[in-house]
Amino acid sequence: MTATTRRTAPARLGRRPLIAAGGSALVLAPLAARAAATTLHVTVAYYSAATGPYFMQMAKEFEAKNPDVNIRIDVVNWDTLLQTLQTDISGGVTPDLSIIGTRWLLTFVKDGVAEPLDHFMTPSFRDRFIGAFLKPAEISGQVYGLPIAASARAMFYNKEMLTKAGFPDGPKTWDDVVAAAKKIKAAGHYGYGLQGKAIETDVYWYYAFWSYGGELINSQGKAGFDSPAGIKSLTLYQMMVKDGLTQPGVTAYTREDVQNLFKQGRVGMMITAPFLINQIAKEAPNLQYGICPVPRGTTSATYAVTDSIVMFKNSHAKAAAWKFLDFLFTKDPRVLFNKNEGFLPTTKAAAADPYFADNKQLQIFVNLLPHARFAPNIPGWENVANAVVNAVQSVYLGKAEPAAALKRATAEADQALRAS
Repeated sequence: MTATTRRTAPARLGRRPLIAAGGSALVLAPLAARAAATTLHVTVAYYSAATGPYFMQMAKEFEAKNPDVNIRIDVVNWDTLLQTLQTDISGGVTPDLSIIGTRWLLTFVKDGVAEPLDHFMTPSFRDRFIGAFLKPAEISGQVYGLPIAASARAMFYNKEMLTKAGFPDGPKTWDDVVAAAKKIKAAGHYGYGLQGKAIETDVYWYYAFWSYGGELINSQGKAGFDSPAGIKSLTLYQMMVKDGLTQPGVTAYTREDVQNLFKQGRVGMMITAPFLINQIAKEAPNLQYGICPVPRGTTSATYAVTDSIVMFKNSHAKAAAWKFLDFLFTKDPRVLFNKNEGFLPTTKAAAADPYFADNKQLQIFVNLLPHARFAPNIPGWENVANAVVNAVQSVYLGKAEPAAALKRATAEADQALRAS
């Protein structure tokens, strides 16, 4: 039997509950055979409406070839995934496998709950991966996770709005963004879509911060927010909010909310991941848009991210778990997952597939990887990121000035770093 449970899917998405796969098989399966099967519990993060059906399909295909394994798929919303896993860990009921944000991994390793995977991996298995995407899950010379999803970030722009504003190929610098946003505002639209709520609110500020030469963690191992680059980039965002160059009430907008504004043709520019391409094709096929690099300040930079699938140390089904991972990282399952969700390929075989190799839009993101930054792989990073979120939100709300907010965030982050 393959069951999928939507424990915490966001109500605002209006998705219908996922239905257990293989319902008729449950009735027909011999009870003795099912009782003898190894149960494999897999928690996956909710990316889109395609996530649950994809993993149910993969489980069904795997079970057909491995009738001694019964896979349970549990789909959990990203906003509550970390808390859900922490609760499961403290209660001793962790899944066998789970998707996680790779930036959480070091904490899991430090807490002794993540299983190293090197003793499962053959040289040929390791060679399946694009090295840049496998590296973030390597800690102290050991691999603790496999890159289930990967993306970089780029600027999406409304072609009609930007052409009228004088930037038909999109903005190249932050000065261009401001100039275009002023003209777009005058035409009755929102210029720059600024995220100010929920997961990756900190990242939306990093785009400008990095482009002005900022470093999240400096050479002394301390937070680098309270710096000329930090103040310049947050002052830029403060000005755009104050001058109405963004949508109003930015702290009420998640990344998905800003993406919806873009798909509705209400905002001229926003920065996000390649999965928006798939969403536009399905939800706004007539929208004319372009993609360009994240605007330059004094340098070029973007954010790259991987999500990893990990095995937990207390799993009682490690052999079956590894066998399922081996299956998931063959070519066809990888191509299907990335096509469904709009992610960059993490394996060489998937990258060679014509869907990716010949896709000019995705190549824009691939070309940005030499300038990509990853979230620091340090314990307690989420507490550091929360300090940034609090700081930028206070500025967006007009409750603090950039220098003071970043000074406070730096102090809070340094305290979190010492505690970890």
